Amino acid sequence: MSPARRGVQLPLGLLGYAVSTAMLLHSGYGGMPWDVLHQGLVRSSGLSFGTVIAAVSVLVLAVWIPLRQRPGIGTLANVVVISLAIDPALLVLGRLVPDPGVAASVALAVGGVVLNGVATAAYIGVRLGPGPRDGLMTGLVARTGWSVRLVKTGIEVSVVVSGALLGGTLGWATVAYALGVGPVVQLAARWLAPSGLAARR
Repeated sequence: MSPARRGVQLPLGLLGYAVSTAMLLHSGYGGMPWDVLHQGLVRSSGLSFGTVIAAVSVLVLAVWIPLRQRPGIGTLANVVVISLAIDPALLVLGRLVPDPGVAASVALAVGGVVLNGVATAAYIGVRLGPGPRDGLMTGLVARTGWSVRLVKTGIEVSVVVSGALLGGTLGWATVAYALGVGPVVQLAARWLAPSGLAARR
């Protein structure tokens, strides 16, 4: 992949990720696992989503140190772009669809899952460093020898339960994301990660 394409695909992928996150949250049917935690922290602290996401990202990156993980340009861009873009995305959705009914909420949730899968393939496909939360998973796998499935499930169950206890919304969209985003990433990776994820079946 050329440097020029990477320079375009990375920020667009991260912006798409922020918009898809906002779509799922605005649907009211539950967010991605980590966003259940973010939402719970927002509701319990009164801070903005951008501030909470940035703070959690920094804390997760601190855990990378004993795990001997090294951030890349994409890792830092992940923190900055998503933290800065999430609040404007939520604001725009709130103005465009201030009180979504059932049909609009379902469309936001399903569209959010699809867009998130495409965006994930885009920013991972440039291979400039994983996001903080992805790096936490891979670091734990490398240090413990446990399976990816076990580590990922353990992390996501922990953050979902913690988020729900803090007031985050756990709904059917959270489950739909967990089951549906993988196939979307795999499909999108054929075009967005030609030398990476697309080859991993």
